[in-house]
Amino acid sequence: MPPLMLFDLDNTLVDRNMAFKGWAQRFLAEHGFDPRDLAWLATLDCGGYFPRPALFGALRSRYGLRTSLEELQDEYTRTMTALIRCPPAHAKALLTAREKGWVLGIVTNGAVGPQEAKIRRTGLADLVDGWVVSEAVAIDKPDPRIFRMAADRCGIPLRRRNGAAWTERSWMVGDHPPADIAGAALAGLNSAWIEHGRPWAELGYRPTLSAADLPEAVDRILAATPA
Repeated sequence: MPPLMLFDLDNTLVDRNMAFKGWAQRFLAEHGFDPRDLAWLATLDCGGYFPRPALFGALRSRYGLRTSLEELQDEYTRTMTALIRCPPAHAKALLTAREKGWVLGIVTNGAVGPQEAKIRRTGLADLVDGWVVSEAVAIDKPDPRIFRMAADRCGIPLRRRNGAAWTERSWMVGDHPPADIAGAALAGLNSAWIEHGRPWAELGYRPTLSAADLPEAVDRILAATPA
């Protein structure tokens, strides 16, 4: 059975923060607001982990907007989807792993519509064997069940005749310690943490390996676990 590499989506496979910056700049410009508020918006965003209804409520309060939360959400989703990108180096890394016999999947928290739109628009749908979006299964990372679901959707048998665990040659790659690395630990997976220039700060668990970016993480996994 081939080894499995699972990936987080936002800020791992795709540059979600860059897309948010583009949306924020467009929002401020279209409404004639101070462009220096970009820093305030980026801080409020928390890398996508601040709930969107609360974010849009803060916008309405700060700027006195009469636009409804639903309208703000719809415009935000359309713009983010249009701006999202999968860097060519990331796509190349996935192709390299596939050529070496790896099965690839995506495990992402979030709403089905926006997350699947990102996967399809960036071409990732053609580069992976399957994916799971948390809203679709009502389970979020770090719950270990969502990783098992992803493996199953990628065609990895969870029960093997020789008694080997499916997790032995399976990896989770992500940038968010509580969701991706803690989730991998709970599921019994190896893990690769994308540093993005940050030091590791968690005390209760650690990744199997750390890397500066996704291509480096894939290279190190391929070296550590031959197909």
